[in-house]
Amino acid sequence: MVVKIGAQSLALLVALTFVNGQYTATYDPNNLPGTTEQGQTGTNACGTGNNQTSQCQNLYVNSAEDFCLWGPPDPNSSVGTVEEIVVAYCTTPGRGTRLFPAGTLISAHFLETPDYIQVTGTGQLTNINIAAGDSGGELDPHGADGFGNPHGGLVFSNVWSGKTGLGQQIHEWTNFMSDTEYCIRVCKDGPNAAAFCQHIYDIQGCHFNIPGDYDAGFDDCKGDNVIPMGLYPQPDGSTSTYVNGANPTPAPQPPAATSSCTPLTSSVIYNGAPAATGSASGSGSVTTAPSGTRSAGGGTTSSPRSTSSSSPNGAAGFHGAPLSLLLSLLAVTISIGFVF
Repeated sequence: MVVKIGAQSLALLVALTFVNGQYTATYDPNNLPGTTEQGQTGTNACGTGNNQTSQCQNLYVNSAEDFCLWGPPDPNSSVGTVEEIVVAYCTTPGRGTRLFPAGTLISAHFLETPDYIQVTGTGQLTNINIAAGDSGGELDPHGADGFGNPHGGLVFSNVWSGKTGLGQQIHEWTNFMSDTEYCIRVCKDGPNAAAFCQHIYDIQGCHFNIPGDYDAGFDDCKGDNVIPMGLYPQPDGSTSTYVNGANPTPAPQPPAATSSCTPLTSSVIYNGAPAATGSASGSGSVTTAPSGTRSAGGGTTSSPRSTSSSSPNGAAGFHGAPLSLLLSLLAVTISIGFVF
């Protein structure tokens, strides 16, 4: 079935989606309470020490050298079954979180755009308690019960607040984790945040939701926005919206071009924690190489994976156009095709 709606109705729908997706509270990362949400098993008052049994549920995403991901608190866990209780694993010490064991991160590609930041890459994520063979799950601040996954999980970034210190709370984000691949996108507060960090495509995985570089290496880059996940402009000027369950799933497409890239020459970002049992070891600090440029399409070659949990991390892909195109579509009389 195809439903046609006009630009004014579409704009209202986008606005309502954003309002419904916002938190009513904003927390100062320098003065956090013990917990911030009903049913929270961890804590937001994490202190400055680090240990590998920390229950800290604060993430920080600032660069390829300084970011965190959600992971299970206990060994051999399926992400889809522990989404409500995952904890923070980080590259940088001093925030009370767990640290990535040496050798965990195989690649990390940080991208800053006008409306969001993201990190995409691969790793031996069994080192952070994800079960071997687990195709993964999706974490976001909403969750099926409205309390977020994890309950009480907070995300901070200093990218839009001077690039120093603990930064500011960011209210819209999405993170996919499997045993070998990860991606996280953090969206700048504003009218586009909910769309760029849409959380309804949890069964489609990293490449559909967060197109980017998943190849080897580490770098910090800048780039353009892409059209939010699930939207596909059509030749007749309408936009087709993919709906979960519709067949076929749209084919993977390359990400947008990036520029001003600063490669990192170290094979390991940070070795603040001992290597996990049976993991590859690494050593050395991060050094940087001269800036470079990576073209569109570089680095997204992974093939789809099977699913095994309630919120699996597949490997479909998505590519869109700059936000300016989307906003121009909203400014004129357009139609959207909803596929059922």
